[in-house]
Amino acid sequence: MESDKPAKTESKATGSELEVVGSGFKANIKDELDLLKKKSSKENIREELENLKDPTRTQIYKSIFRVKHEPTPRSRSLGVLTNVFLHLHPAKINRDATRFSYTWGMGGITFYLFIVLTFTGILLMFYYHPTKGQAYRDILYLESDVPFGKLLRNMHRWAAHLMVITTWLHMFRVVLTGSYKTPREFNWCVGVLLLVLTLLLSFTGYLLPDDQLGFWAVTVGTNMARGTPGLGHEGPFGPQLGMTPYNDVRFALLGGSIVDANALLRSYIWHCIAIPVIASVLMAIHFWRVRKDGGISGPAPITLTSEMKSPGARAVKQSVK
Repeated sequence: MESDKPAKTESKATGSELEVVGSGFKANIKDELDLLKKKSSKENIREELENLKDPTRTQIYKSIFRVKHEPTPRSRSLGVLTNVFLHLHPAKINRDATRFSYTWGMGGITFYLFIVLTFTGILLMFYYHPTKGQAYRDILYLESDVPFGKLLRNMHRWAAHLMVITTWLHMFRVVLTGSYKTPREFNWCVGVLLLVLTLLLSFTGYLLPDDQLGFWAVTVGTNMARGTPGLGHEGPFGPQLGMTPYNDVRFALLGGSIVDANALLRSYIWHCIAIPVIASVLMAIHFWRVRKDGGISGPAPITLTSEMKSPGARAVKQSVK
């Protein structure tokens, strides 16, 4: 019995020593981990500072593009296709199709003017009430009392005039370069609709100041609408289709038989809500089709007979003829 006591005391001593050694080992590991964290944090800071010199190496850039920034055709194509801002652009385009002397830049200028009109129009809505009498007083208040109000209104007005001009020039350039031909017929039709909407935006904006210019412009325009074929009561096939002065297209535009408060309210809704929304959707389709059709270019190239070297050259030659 007495011989067992020293063994128990020795085991207790060795256990306490192991606990001390274990606690010391844990402390060393903790210290080493702290040192590694400090070193890693310093290295991360240095790496971030180095990345600031090259934005393509930052995590923000990588989270946006998610493609390695390498000067290779595959990397460039993936960078365009996987980015929400760049996917509208084709991965590859004809170098000559981007020359300013070829495109005139009218499409981009028109889109820029639309952005200016949207921004200035939203600001103008803060000071405008589409009611008879109050609308004209709001315009006077905007030009005389609001800081930079006259500048804001003139920016909106001149941007609208310029947008009509640039849209016509863009359509004229498309005709000159044959960009409406195969395979771009559908996009040409979308462009024609956008031209019509641009003219309607300009027309509906005329009445909003509620001055004499707007009153008589809308009066003349809606009187012309009476002669619309099938839709106006004075136009061809209008009476046969049951059109009268109280249900034709003129009555629908004015909300009555004369230019009054209903016409002002309808012009405001069409000008500020309906037409811009429709135009935005069509512009998105227009840009998407430009991207799908291989960018801004002329008609599809025709394969010459001298270039036909494949076994099926005879069939292709016949189709070209």
